[in-house]
Amino acid sequence: MAETPTSRIWGGRLKYLGLAAAIMFVQLLPLGAIPAQIAGPDFLLVVTLAYAARRPEYLQVGVVIAVFLLADLLFQRPPGLWAAFVCILSEMLRKRSKGLRNVPLLLEWATVSLGILAITLGYRLVLTVTLVPQAPLGLTLMQMLMTMAAYPIVVLIAQFFFGLSRPAPGQVDSFGHKL
Repeated sequence: MAETPTSRIWGGRLKYLGLAAAIMFVQLLPLGAIPAQIAGPDFLLVVTLAYAARRPEYLQVGVVIAVFLLADLLFQRPPGLWAAFVCILSEMLRKRSKGLRNVPLLLEWATVSLGILAITLGYRLVLTVTLVPQAPLGLTLMQMLMTMAAYPIVVLIAQFFFGLSRPAPGQVDSFGHKL
């Protein structure tokens, strides 16, 4: 049976929600009693940005807000602040997704990295202005760099295991609509 565009889109959305739930579950597991000396990448952010840049039709703004608001509540961050920054960045990438189709991975990676830099510094600035306690600057910068470095790896894994590839220029679905 042929796959319809609607089932393909809903399948992609369900894959994203499954990945987000799995990432949050793993991050909540008590794997060690000693605090880590290095900060790992934010895989939830990387997966969201990969979906926004490569297949924006799978990722709706309401889903991004819901996932990151839940993550804010679960990880005890200020509710809605990180969700707002990620939502803004994902929408910016969604608007640029057609232009990112024809560029090499290196340029896509640079675009996403600049976005990660902007939202990390913006988040840190808002927390500083409102006098909210926050992690040391070194750990924040380390997590930001690790997140930037993880983007191409996550994109390659998502492409090979989850089929998250960029649509080719001029590619149409089974109804003849341009992707």
